[in-house]
Amino acid sequence: MTEARTVHLLRHGTTERPGLLLGHVNVKVTPQGIADCARIAAGAAFTQVVSSDLSRAADCATALGAPVHHDARWRELDFGDWDGRDPATLPTDALAAFWRDPDAAPPPHGERWSALVARVTAALADLPDATLVVTHGGAIRAALASACGFDARQVWAFDLPCAALLTLRLWPDTAQVVALRV
Repeated sequence: MTEARTVHLLRHGTTERPGLLLGHVNVKVTPQGIADCARIAAGAAFTQVVSSDLSRAADCATALGAPVHHDARWRELDFGDWDGRDPATLPTDALAAFWRDPDAAPPPHGERWSALVARVTAALADLPDATLVVTHGGAIRAALASACGFDARQVWAFDLPCAALLTLRLWPDTAQVVALRV
Protein backbone atom coordinates (compact mmCIF):
# COMPACT_ATOMS: atom_id res chain seq x y z
CA MET A 1 0.00 0.00 0.00
CA THR A 2 1.25 3.46 -0.88
CA GLU A 3 2.00 5.86 1.94
CA ALA A 4 -0.85 7.95 3.27
CA ARG A 5 -0.80 11.76 3.16
CA THR A 6 -1.98 14.10 5.88
CA VAL A 7 -3.74 17.25 4.73
CA HIS A 8 -5.04 19.95 7.06
CA LEU A 9 -7.92 22.15 5.89
CA LEU A 10 -8.33 25.40 7.81
CA ARG A 11 -11.32 27.63 7.22
CA HIS A 12 -10.44 31.34 7.12
CA GLY A 13 -11.17 33.55 10.11
CA THR A 14 -14.27 35.63 10.75
CA THR A 15 -14.82 38.30 8.14
CA GLU A 16 -15.91 41.90 8.50
CA ARG A 17 -19.17 40.91 6.76
CA PRO A 18 -20.38 37.73 8.50
CA GLY A 19 -23.69 36.14 7.56
CA LEU A 20 -23.50 36.99 3.86
CA LEU A 21 -23.05 34.62 0.93
CA LEU A 22 -19.37 35.24 0.31
CA GLY A 23 -18.29 33.34 -2.75
CA HIS A 24 -15.70 35.00 -4.95
CA VAL A 25 -16.20 38.48 -3.50
CA ASN A 26 -13.13 39.72 -1.65
CA VAL A 27 -13.78 40.84 1.93
CA LYS A 28 -11.42 41.51 4.79
CA VAL A 29 -10.97 39.12 7.66
CA THR A 30 -10.98 40.62 11.16
CA PRO A 31 -7.77 40.82 13.20
CA GLN A 32 -9.35 38.39 15.66
CA GLY A 33 -10.15 36.04 12.77
CA ILE A 34 -6.50 36.05 11.72
CA ALA A 35 -5.38 35.45 15.33
CA ASP A 36 -7.86 32.56 15.66
CA CYS A 37 -6.44 30.89 12.54
CA ALA A 38 -2.87 31.29 13.76
CA ARG A 39 -3.78 29.80 17.16
CA ILE A 40 -5.60 26.81 15.64
CA ALA A 41 -2.94 26.16 12.98
CA ALA A 42 -0.21 26.08 15.65
CA GLY A 43 -1.47 22.65 16.67
CA ALA A 44 -1.13 21.14 13.19
CA ALA A 45 2.06 19.57 11.86
CA PHE A 46 2.61 20.99 8.38
CA THR A 47 5.54 21.74 6.10
CA GLN A 48 3.73 23.62 3.34
CA VAL A 49 0.91 26.20 3.21
CA VAL A 50 -1.51 26.50 0.30
CA SER A 51 -4.25 29.10 0.27
CA SER A 52 -7.20 30.26 -1.74
CA ASP A 53 -6.25 33.45 -3.54
CA LEU A 54 -9.19 35.32 -1.99
CA SER A 55 -8.02 37.79 0.65
CA ARG A 56 -10.01 36.37 3.57
CA ALA A 57 -8.07 33.10 3.26
CA ALA A 58 -4.79 34.51 1.92
CA ASP A 59 -4.45 37.02 4.78
CA CYS A 60 -4.90 34.23 7.34
CA ALA A 61 -2.36 32.04 5.54
CA THR A 62 0.21 34.84 5.39
CA ALA A 63 -0.11 35.34 9.15
CA LEU A 64 1.16 31.80 9.73
CA GLY A 65 4.68 32.96 8.93
CA ALA A 66 5.47 30.36 6.26
CA PRO A 67 5.70 30.80 2.50
CA VAL A 68 2.26 30.53 0.92
CA HIS A 69 1.32 29.10 -2.47
CA HIS A 70 -1.97 30.65 -3.70
CA ASP A 71 -4.26 28.33 -5.64
CA ALA A 72 -7.58 29.61 -7.04
CA ARG A 73 -8.96 26.06 -7.06
CA TRP A 74 -9.42 26.43 -3.29
CA ARG A 75 -11.85 29.37 -3.72
CA GLU A 76 -15.35 29.25 -2.28
CA LEU A 77 -18.33 28.32 -4.45
CA ASP A 78 -19.13 31.14 -6.87
CA PHE A 79 -22.53 32.43 -5.77
CA GLY A 80 -22.95 34.43 -8.99
CA ASP A 81 -25.70 37.05 -8.63
CA TRP A 82 -26.02 36.16 -4.95
CA ASP A 83 -22.36 36.84 -4.14
CA GLY A 84 -22.04 39.22 -1.19
CA ARG A 85 -25.78 39.21 -0.52
CA ASP A 86 -27.68 38.55 2.68
CA PRO A 87 -29.61 35.27 2.26
CA ALA A 88 -32.65 36.93 3.89
CA THR A 89 -32.95 39.23 0.86
CA LEU A 90 -33.02 36.43 -1.71
CA PRO A 91 -36.12 34.69 -3.11
CA THR A 92 -36.90 32.00 -0.54
CA ASP A 93 -37.97 29.39 -3.10
CA ALA A 94 -34.74 29.77 -5.12
CA LEU A 95 -32.58 29.70 -1.99
CA ALA A 96 -34.40 26.61 -0.67
CA ALA A 97 -33.94 24.84 -4.01
CA PHE A 98 -30.22 25.65 -3.91
CA TRP A 99 -29.79 24.24 -0.39
CA ARG A 100 -31.77 21.10 -1.35
CA ASP A 101 -29.78 20.46 -4.51
CA PRO A 102 -26.92 22.89 -5.24
CA ASP A 103 -26.10 21.08 -8.46
CA ALA A 104 -29.58 21.21 -9.98
CA ALA A 105 -30.40 24.70 -8.67
CA PRO A 106 -27.19 26.77 -8.56
CA PRO A 107 -27.35 30.50 -7.86
CA PRO A 108 -28.14 32.61 -10.95
CA HIS A 109 -24.90 32.91 -12.96
CA GLY A 110 -23.18 30.93 -10.21
CA GLU A 111 -21.29 27.70 -9.94
CA ARG A 112 -22.75 24.22 -9.67
CA TRP A 113 -21.80 22.07 -6.70
CA SER A 114 -20.29 19.46 -9.04
CA ALA A 115 -17.95 22.09 -10.53
CA LEU A 116 -16.73 23.06 -7.06
CA VAL A 117 -16.15 19.40 -6.17
CA ALA A 118 -14.28 18.81 -9.45
CA ARG A 119 -11.86 21.71 -8.94
CA VAL A 120 -11.26 20.89 -5.26
CA THR A 121 -10.74 17.21 -6.14
CA ALA A 122 -8.00 18.22 -8.59
CA ALA A 123 -6.43 20.57 -6.04
CA LEU A 124 -6.55 17.91 -3.31
CA ALA A 125 -4.83 15.37 -5.56
CA ASP A 126 -1.91 17.78 -6.07
CA LEU A 127 -1.14 18.25 -2.37
CA PRO A 128 1.90 16.60 -0.83
CA ASP A 129 1.96 15.18 2.67
CA ALA A 130 1.87 17.62 5.60
CA THR A 131 0.15 20.44 3.75
CA LEU A 132 -2.05 23.03 5.43
CA VAL A 133 -4.69 24.57 3.15
CA VAL A 134 -6.36 27.83 4.21
CA THR A 135 -9.67 27.90 2.39
CA HIS A 136 -13.45 28.30 2.71
CA GLY A 137 -16.34 26.33 4.15
CA GLY A 138 -17.69 25.27 0.76
CA ALA A 139 -14.27 24.13 -0.47
CA ILE A 140 -13.74 22.10 2.72
CA ARG A 141 -17.14 20.46 2.23
CA ALA A 142 -16.21 19.73 -1.40
CA ALA A 143 -12.99 18.08 -0.17
CA LEU A 144 -15.04 15.91 2.17
CA ALA A 145 -17.35 14.97 -0.70
CA SER A 146 -14.36 14.05 -2.84
CA ALA A 147 -12.24 12.25 -0.26
CA CYS A 148 -14.97 10.53 1.72
CA GLY A 149 -17.75 10.10 -0.83
CA PHE A 150 -20.28 12.28 0.99
CA ASP A 151 -23.06 13.85 -1.04
CA ALA A 152 -23.97 17.54 -0.89
CA ARG A 153 -26.57 17.00 1.83
CA GLN A 154 -24.23 14.95 4.02
CA VAL A 155 -21.43 17.52 4.03
CA TRP A 156 -23.78 20.11 5.53
CA ALA A 157 -23.91 17.93 8.66
CA PHE A 158 -20.37 19.15 9.44
CA ASP A 159 -20.23 22.33 11.51
CA LEU A 160 -17.36 24.34 10.04
CA PRO A 161 -17.21 27.70 11.81
CA CYS A 162 -14.54 30.21 10.92
CA ALA A 163 -11.05 29.01 11.94
CA ALA A 164 -12.20 25.35 12.05
CA LEU A 165 -9.41 22.87 11.31
CA LEU A 166 -10.15 19.55 9.63
CA THR A 167 -7.41 16.96 9.25
CA LEU A 168 -7.67 14.28 6.58
CA ARG A 169 -5.52 11.18 6.29
CA LEU A 170 -5.62 10.29 2.59
CA TRP A 171 -4.66 7.02 0.95
CA PRO A 172 -4.56 6.60 -2.82
CA ASP A 173 -7.88 4.73 -2.87
CA THR A 174 -9.64 5.75 0.37
CA ALA A 175 -9.79 8.53 2.94
CA GLN A 176 -10.44 8.75 6.63
CA VAL A 177 -11.20 11.83 8.66
CA VAL A 178 -8.98 11.63 11.73
CA ALA A 179 -9.68 14.89 13.54
CA LEU A 180 -11.91 17.93 13.54
CA ARG A 181 -10.81 20.73 15.84
CA VAL A 182 -12.57 24.00 16.27
